[in-house]
Amino acid sequence: MGYEEKKQKKAVGEEVSFPNTGIETRIAAVADLYESRKQAASTAQVALSSLQRWISGDGMPAFGSVALLASGKGISLDWIATGQGQMFLKPQEAEAPKDKDEAYAYVPLYDARCSAGNGAWNERSRVLVQLSFTRYSLRKKGLTPTDLACLRVDGDSMTGLLEDGDTVMIDQSRNALEGEGVYVVLLDDHLYAKRLQRDFDGSVRIISHNKEYQPVIVPRDRLAELHIVGRAVWAGGWLI
Repeated sequence: MGYEEKKQKKAVGEEVSFPNTGIETRIAAVADLYESRKQAASTAQVALSSLQRWISGDGMPAFGSVALLASGKGISLDWIATGQGQMFLKPQEAEAPKDKDEAYAYVPLYDARCSAGNGAWNERSRVLVQLSFTRYSLRKKGLTPTDLACLRVDGDSMTGLLEDGDTVMIDQSRNALEGEGVYVVLLDDHLYAKRLQRDFDGSVRIISHNKEYQPVIVPRDRLAELHIVGRAVWAGGWLI
């Protein structure tokens, strides 16, 4: 009675036979260190379908491809082949960025405050500090670091959503009403963080989260007086 070993029946010189079972799981673990399986396959210089076959156990990978996949994340080839030893060649450095500036983007925090007077902050305000955000988190939200700025909330009109003293980040490239959301606007030389909502007649409703404040309606013929600085995309503040 014969049997077929799918993982052994490969062209000589192109693929290797690994002595231990479980290599499928280990290859999957390495592939999952990448942002996507597609990126992992690209690093290994193979088609995504080939990588998926290795992971499902339907094919044996070429040594060179495994080496590329492993080196991209600092993984031990011995560990992939046998499951023995440490997974990472240098565990303490495996996830460390090559350069801090490659991992982080810096967004300026201005001394301007929402709901404070003299609100032309882009002309009169100074940068207090640079706040760091991971480039990965910004990229996931479709944000470009150079379009971002932070300022602080003043007052209680948005309490329950934005508290007095909170920091809010705005995307200055989104300076037109693109749908209901929280925006920082400049009106009568004052900055406000408010929810904007367009009415059917073309006017814009400026809404406070605090129900003690009544909505303000900007008529359609006065919309030129409502300057949208940017859309709020992030907010943070102390919980104590």
